Amino acid sequence: MSRFELPIYATLSVCAGPLLFARSFRALRARRLIQNTPTSRIRSMAMGLVEINGNVVTGSHLTAPFSGRSCAYWEVDISTTNWRRQGWSVVHRNASGHPFMVRDDTGVAMVYPQGAECRVRHGVGEECVGLALPECYASYLREQGLFFRHVWQLSVLRFRERILEEGMRVYVLGTAMPRAEAHDISQDEVLEATGTDGAVDTRLRALQEETVAVVRRGDSEPTFIISQESERELTLGLGFRAAAQLMAGPVLTLFGLGYWLYWLGALVRR
Repeated sequence: MSRFELPIYATLSVCAGPLLFARSFRALRARRLIQNTPTSRIRSMAMGLVEINGNVVTGSHLTAPFSGRSCAYWEVDISTTNWRRQGWSVVHRNASGHPFMVRDDTGVAMVYPQGAECRVRHGVGEECVGLALPECYASYLREQGLFFRHVWQLSVLRFRERILEEGMRVYVLGTAMPRAEAHDISQDEVLEATGTDGAVDTRLRALQEETVAVVRRGDSEPTFIISQESERELTLGLGFRAAAQLMAGPVLTLFGLGYWLYWLGALVRR
């Protein structure tokens, strides 16, 4: 680390330290909610904060943007190499907002993924030279109208895609609402909302009739997690993350403040 880089790292440390410290409490709160919320059967779940486990059921005709695979949910990110080419910086994230279904052995729940913290394992990634991108990536950049895409294409780009497919097992912690109360709309409007553009879809209509409730991000309780990890894996991961952030936050803050106090002291002594 050169003497020219030290002030930059010290400033970043002062900014990042308190943020990490605050995030540690958010992770601890999410961990406590997972531990204290009992797993519910979909058919008998109460309205409010719920925890369910089930298999994904596709609720719309959705295609992943990079791989072209049929799925229930997708999320993508695009990264560029940093100025030292020693790592990646994420410059774009996107995710599908179409609802999908989760089924257990008692019933079906509709999940609206907007605003969820999604932990999806299944995915693909590829690194490409920006000036020679495969058509699937080049067309995505054009369709999204990303302002800096021409600048990004001057370096190496990394494209990653993660999807939830039919039959995958998922864990959901969110707020359950009665279907009629959540969306008082006609059947054709439901079909349009799920990406079928009003087409007559017998399977989707049958799923709509089976749906017990809607699970989404709540107004009073914003915690909303969709994960392929089990409850045990989630709580362990959140515990480790909270502990790391709880320790790293004060250390980074003290480093940054210590550097600038030393620098100001040396300036006063001159």
